[in-house]
Amino acid sequence: MNETTLTYQEMALSSRELIVPSSSYQRPFRPEHAMAITNKFDEHLANEPKVSYRDGNYYVFDGQHTIAARKNLNGGNDVLVKCKVYYDLTEEDEALLFAQQFGESSALTAGIRMRALVFGKDPEALAFVHATEAAGIHLDFDQKRGRNRMGCIYTAFREFQCVGAEVYTEALEIVREAWDGEPQSMRGEIVQSVIKFVSIYHDEYNRRRLVRRLSSYDPLTIYREGQAMGVNMPGHKKYLFQVFRIYNGGSRKTSLPMKF
Repeated sequence: MNETTLTYQEMALSSRELIVPSSSYQRPFRPEHAMAITNKFDEHLANEPKVSYRDGNYYVFDGQHTIAARKNLNGGNDVLVKCKVYYDLTEEDEALLFAQQFGESSALTAGIRMRALVFGKDPEALAFVHATEAAGIHLDFDQKRGRNRMGCIYTAFREFQCVGAEVYTEALEIVREAWDGEPQSMRGEIVQSVIKFVSIYHDEYNRRRLVRRLSSYDPLTIYREGQAMGVNMPGHKKYLFQVFRIYNGGSRKTSLPMKF
């Protein structure tokens, strides 16, 4: 669903009528963010909140902090708010539109955006979640951290799109088996480097050897040694090099050639 293909009606609604479905797909309300908008509020730049009229109610899917800022400017009392009102949307449609926010809206985190896409039943997002959970790992939408919880959602999704579900799941299984889902192993640099290694050497590497070799290293050490390479090897390659080096070890018989 693309917002540009939908029609809306501009209406002035009382803030008392506006409902924010935050429990399903939206980000939590942040009073400090609403106050920041209040302090620099400019009527000429303010966006109209986007609202879905559904089941006799007006649901806000973009603009809850702007509404709160307008109430702040009105002494905390309810106020008329000019809104863009959309009709005939389901709650899943609202979630998908919420995930497409751009412009003056506060940028969505990868976790919030992915949660909205999943709630809206976006096929690629659902496939990504399924492939992640097939490896015994859960997406950490709220960045709470913990065993088998992966918070590097943007990085992981980008790799999923690049290598496909089969390689992606295989690589995540290796990460989980090597470090038993330890939180440091869920860092974006670690996850990405293992995925890229498995993708590059998919028909050449020995899975048992990779798991065994990785398990003998602290994932935080892999991260720090990659960081220490500085500009000598740019971007993700310095972490991929650590996985490559660990896999090869001192064995000439089972060592792999560098392909990156």
